[in-house]
Amino acid sequence: MNQEKFDVTVVGGGPGGYVAAIRAAQLGLRTALVEREHLGGICLNWGCIPTKALLRSAEIFDHFKHAAEFGLSVEGAAFDLKKIVDRSRRVASQLNGGVRHLLKKNKVQVFDGHARLAGPGRLRVDRQDGAVEIASAHIVLATGARARAMAPVEPDGRLVWSYKEAMTPAAMPKSLLVVGSGAIGIEFASFYRSLGAEVTVVELRERILPAEDAEISDLARKAYERQGIKVLTSVSVAALEKKADSVVATLQADGRQTVVEAERVIAAVGIVGNVENLGLEGTGVRVEGTHIVTDEWCRTGEPGVYAIGDVAGAPWLAHTASHEGILCVERIAGVDGLHPLDRTAIPGCTYSRPQIASVGLTEAKAIELGHRVKVGRFPFAGNGKAIALGEAEGLIKTIFDGQTGELLGAHMIGAEVTELIQGFAIGKTLETTEAELMHTIFPHPTLSEMLHESTLAAYQRAIHI
Repeated sequence: MNQEKFDVTVVGGGPGGYVAAIRAAQLGLRTALVEREHLGGICLNWGCIPTKALLRSAEIFDHFKHAAEFGLSVEGAAFDLKKIVDRSRRVASQLNGGVRHLLKKNKVQVFDGHARLAGPGRLRVDRQDGAVEIASAHIVLATGARARAMAPVEPDGRLVWSYKEAMTPAAMPKSLLVVGSGAIGIEFASFYRSLGAEVTVVELRERILPAEDAEISDLARKAYERQGIKVLTSVSVAALEKKADSVVATLQADGRQTVVEAERVIAAVGIVGNVENLGLEGTGVRVEGTHIVTDEWCRTGEPGVYAIGDVAGAPWLAHTASHEGILCVERIAGVDGLHPLDRTAIPGCTYSRPQIASVGLTEAKAIELGHRVKVGRFPFAGNGKAIALGEAEGLIKTIFDGQTGELLGAHMIGAEVTELIQGFAIGKTLETTEAELMHTIFPHPTLSEMLHESTLAAYQRAIHI
């Protein structure tokens, strides 16, 4: 078996893996990347990017429905589901090719195949044209995660969909049951509802979007229900009966059972890390709950082996994986001035209608940790740009430490908040207080002015409410 030697070898070509490989190469390390399926990983090929293409089509279709409000006339508005899906796949394909180009540009050697640990500092890569061994002082596992299959809602590819089937439907279902109300479930619910499906969302916990601030979660539920999405919380799926072209779900809540029938079901009940068949047995790599345990520098318990991204646990976000990848290889290269990842500074986004975004502590968590908080709220209805856009539904909420003025968290619902959140993410990284935000000049008219007003509101200084 041929042996190749590298300083760093990354296993997995998703947003954590390919970014780690490129940064390692930039730092002068001889770098290889092993990918068994698609460069760009789930995010680029079947997640973050193509879903946003689908949601963009739905957003434009929604605008058609309200054209008269803007003095416009649109007659006979309709959609072609196949063309919507085809556009989404083209977007993913374009970016997939872009990743391969970037790796080649940075002289990262790509191996198409499946890698597994084969001893200290060694990997075996099984390829179509035979196996090869890689010797590498540093091995970064970036194998990602996959959808969780949980009884009785296991995807079957026809009646019960995973995210892949939900992204490439052959026909538009008239009715849909979405099990799980995290970002993935809510985004699919929003997409299909915009295109006319009757949608029911079922959540086991007491509220939808349970990772978000409770106030934002409540506003989101009301917005979705106004759109016609039926939301059921504190409900579990006890059983599924599959018919010829529909599914009958038995739902359970407070000891009582009800029945819901839908043409299709989307399972969105979380993910599990891809830790199988990596050769972890007999190594110091520890796996807990299907995820690899790491320290603050992404190191596992096995010398020279690291793990980043979804396989290393929550939060399961592409930008977390990319940041960990850079942090990991810069630590390997001995870059000065590094800091461990601050997980309270990681923004999260849900691209439904309306959008939701957040960073830092929720109000409840801040109080639980002993902070005496000051909370500011500013509604979209008080912002000139939001009114001009016809997007006056939403809220910006900020949370500060009442003694130090430290920005603890920010939570948003409304148009384009997934773009606005980065302002507060930068503020968190700079360890800003209310004083810096108050003295920052925000351009007018913009949605970003609401970040300023929400900060002012926390200190009873808001101008426009």
